Amino acid sequence: MEELTVEATFENISVITEFVDKLLEQYGCPIKAQTQIDIAIDELFSNIVRYAYFPGVGPATVRVEVLEKPLSVIITFIDQGIPYDPLSKDNPDVTLSAEEREIGGLGIYIVKKNMNEITYEYKEGKNILRIRKDLFAKEQEENGDTKAE
Repeated sequence: MEELTVEATFENISVITEFVDKLLEQYGCPIKAQTQIDIAIDELFSNIVRYAYFPGVGPATVRVEVLEKPLSVIITFIDQGIPYDPLSKDNPDVTLSAEEREIGGLGIYIVKKNMNEITYEYKEGKNILRIRKDLFAKEQEENGDTKAE
């Protein structure tokens, strides 16, 4: 398990993304999965920056674990900001046009759709949001392929 704590600022989104991507490269993460993970990092860390400590700034920790069976990554975002469960909101109605839809919620919806699992808890004064992404499609694992070509 690897962990990085930084100030929750927009400038640090790239620091967190590079930190996670470097770990993913060690496991031959496919570009599609890496792109989906990078989008999730951008969305979730941006929410911490915008809302957790508003109008101030505080620390945010990103913890990365890699599981072997199936090969997957769990990324945990931890902050000590205002309690907020982004999973409690209803999904936006994506059948409506952009003009008809309510503002907000699309980013977390995309994260939900692209990750295999997402959980939230507020514990000991901390927001703890976890995402899990399987790095390879099930067919590849069944064939014994665990590395990207």
